[in-house]
Amino acid sequence: MSEEQGIDQLLAIMAQLRNPEGGCPWDLEQNFASIVPSTLEEAYEVADAIESNDMSQLKEELGDLLFQVVFYSQLGKEEKLFDFNDVASAISKKLIHRHPHVFSDKDLHDEEAINSNWEALKAQERAAKGLSSVLADIPVALPALSRAQKLQRRAANVGFDWQSAQAVLDKLDEEHAEFSEAMAANDQEAMADELGDMMFCLVNLSRHLKLDAESVLRNANRKFERRFNNVESQVASSGEGWSAHSPEQLEEYWRNAKVNTDID
Repeated sequence: MSEEQGIDQLLAIMAQLRNPEGGCPWDLEQNFASIVPSTLEEAYEVADAIESNDMSQLKEELGDLLFQVVFYSQLGKEEKLFDFNDVASAISKKLIHRHPHVFSDKDLHDEEAINSNWEALKAQERAAKGLSSVLADIPVALPALSRAQKLQRRAANVGFDWQSAQAVLDKLDEEHAEFSEAMAANDQEAMADELGDMMFCLVNLSRHLKLDAESVLRNANRKFERRFNNVESQVASSGEGWSAHSPEQLEEYWRNAKVNTDID
């Protein structure tokens, strides 16, 4: 089956699922808003497959994610708003517009020039939509770390940025001191506010170090999970439950786990 036939078949399946005569009752009940959670879940499953380097699983998850696009397109078609071809045409037009160094004779020599041109084109697109703020159209539904990084990058594009990673680190020290004061005062509201500032500053530090904050934290989560699983094994091997182990014993298990899982 060719790629074109595959897409045509998928579109036909989607149309039948939404057909009031003989379609799927669950699919018929759905609308744009109701399938958003599924779309987000499928996107994360794609990311998990990539991080696990499971290419077979990735193929399956990409299919699930493509189905979400097809679902939205079918809903749009039913409401005479747009269809799948409109969606494909729109992204094709956008990609050609944002890559003049590929699809026209504009000469962009390096990554910095390409990124600068990309942001300038996106700014033009926001202006065409009547969006005046540099921070406009950054989705509020993004994971908080990703959205923080995107907000910071947009601000940096117009020159509102720290000049170095060290300057950000100094700011982090300042935010830490302010959090310590709030903690000493047992001021719950101030602690939440200052802790948020610290997190935002850490995202800024990641960006200046050319690291993706979301990926950094996901890696830390995986590292903790591997180490904790090793601790669990040591607890199980002892023949006693968690409550029988002192904090000092658990700390020793943790140190062993760092060695056993070959993670510094």
